[in-house]
Amino acid sequence: MISRLKTVYLAIIFLFLYAPIGVLIAQSFNASRYRGHWTGVTLHWYESLFTKSDIVDALSNTFSIGILSAAIATVLALITCIALREVGKKSRAMFMSVANVPILNADIVTGISLMLLFLGMGMRLGYGSILIAHVVFNVPYVMLCIMPQLLALDKSFYEAALDLGASPFKAFTSVVLPEIRSSVCAGFLLAFTMSADDFIITYFTRGAGVDTLSTKIYSELKLGIHPEMYALSTLVFVFIAIFVMLFAMNRKSNFKAEDLL
Repeated sequence: MISRLKTVYLAIIFLFLYAPIGVLIAQSFNASRYRGHWTGVTLHWYESLFTKSDIVDALSNTFSIGILSAAIATVLALITCIALREVGKKSRAMFMSVANVPILNADIVTGISLMLLFLGMGMRLGYGSILIAHVVFNVPYVMLCIMPQLLALDKSFYEAALDLGASPFKAFTSVVLPEIRSSVCAGFLLAFTMSADDFIITYFTRGAGVDTLSTKIYSELKLGIHPEMYALSTLVFVFIAIFVMLFAMNRKSNFKAEDLL
């Protein structure tokens, strides 16, 4: 009886989480342009999706800014964590507390602050300003992923590599980096997700004619969302689902290889 209740409970939770996505996917195949009015199945919205340059540009900006900002934020966060490991506990705790403030800060405050900073510096708002803004708010999240595992790593491994003749860079890439690879990858994926999902900061730091998916969808709300956006959202969901499955399979194979060793 208890096992059945658990199964029902899990089914309800999954239904609650994925039912809206299911409706979105179904609507992307609806031949009608109007929501809630089903007239048949069609692939027309997927075909016309790639003929709309504004939507393709928004998708391209979303992925390019997400990947670049996540990569830059991961490198900066990794360097910062390595530096913080060498300072005292009190200084490290104080710096981490200050670094966590942007996470707790309201996005609208961060967005307006960055916009005023860019304008005060005479910087033109556009692709570059969005990229810098995303790097700024992504660094603290990546630090939260990397710092715990880096602190848990035994420093004697790195020192042993130095004693065996390795350069500091070689010792880091051969000994330290493989041990914290999972946290670095997790930080990168989290940063990419935060960047792709962000709207408020992007809205305040973007220039005219530059859109990501979030700002593009918001601009279409005034006139009504086109069915092509349903198709695009479906493709993004499928891409992310495949990516997560491949990542999980890779981790599973790595765990099996470690068990064999």
